[in-house]
Amino acid sequence: MRIQATSKTFDLPQGDGRKVCIAGGGGFIGSHIGKKLKENGWYVIAVGWRENEFMNKDDFCDEYILGDVRKLEVAVDVCKGCTQVYNLAAHMGGMGFVRSNESVLSFNNTAISMNMLEAARRNKVKDYFYSSSAYVYNQKNKQGDPENPGLAESDAWPARPHDMYGLEKLYAEEMALAYGRDFDMNIRIARLHNIYGPNGKWKGGKEKAPAAFCRKALTSKDYFEMWGDGKQTRNFTYIDDCVEGVLRLMFSDCDVPINIGTTEMVDMIEFANIVMSFENKKLPIKHVEGPIGVRGLSSNNKLILEKLGWEPKISIRDGMRKTYFWIKSEIEKEEGDSSIYACSEVVQQVDDTLMQLGSENGTALLPLGA
Repeated sequence: MRIQATSKTFDLPQGDGRKVCIAGGGGFIGSHIGKKLKENGWYVIAVGWRENEFMNKDDFCDEYILGDVRKLEVAVDVCKGCTQVYNLAAHMGGMGFVRSNESVLSFNNTAISMNMLEAARRNKVKDYFYSSSAYVYNQKNKQGDPENPGLAESDAWPARPHDMYGLEKLYAEEMALAYGRDFDMNIRIARLHNIYGPNGKWKGGKEKAPAAFCRKALTSKDYFEMWGDGKQTRNFTYIDDCVEGVLRLMFSDCDVPINIGTTEMVDMIEFANIVMSFENKKLPIKHVEGPIGVRGLSSNNKLILEKLGWEPKISIRDGMRKTYFWIKSEIEKEEGDSSIYACSEVVQQVDDTLMQLGSENGTALLPLGA
């Protein structure tokens, strides 16, 4: 049964020049949160491994620092003078990337999570946000069922996430909560569910399903390629809802992890047909071998409604329409044959980020940022 939100109004407090640090601030979610905070008078310091490829720095931050927060000294430095820290930095990507790089992601993300927490503590930061994930949930608890009734926050325990990415997220949640108990810090944790929208990766192997489906619908001619049988189900959460949820949480008194995700769920065949419908395209679906993750994933929003009086409200169709036409505009900027974007490939394991740690002359090839 779906609980109806009371839709409490929310006005983001004015920053009046107060400093916030966003780790992963050049990434997809981080840059959108930075943009909203900057528009409301907060002085935003964003740190990341690479420049944002879709937005101008002035749009989402006041300072952009190219830095590697796997190094404690870098993390401490970027948090100086900040009243709030948002940790959205994570080495991750779509299912194909996550499943073939579990060890590398485990190392990098553990270092980031430890360092950002300790850096915030050393700088006496009062408010700390940690970006967790629906990947934390026990893969055998509801997720084996395409008719998943919705994952409640308590379903994370006993722990058995689908992969190391989720296990690290769950441990990092507990570490953040411990810091909140032991030190004078307000800890806020959101388990984000499949965030998508414009200004995010749409090619190269690190993109997630919504962007990949838009790209395929736009460039496929004979058939629509899909990993697996298409009966796996997901919820997808539009970026504007994600930003609002994170900021509502940060300025609330909710001190337990909560879901930020929609309760609307679709299977992948329906999802593909939604995307193709935007320009009345009809293609047969070709099912191919590939990583598919759990069979069913959706959010139970009882707790967020209780704590925040709000839940994500943008429908999959409305959010995907905006994403589809943004990706179309990006493809139109590309030179050459766009049909190369009609298929997806599993990204092979790479250890370049591990080798570059400690190499002062190294240039990171894979960006950090949620």
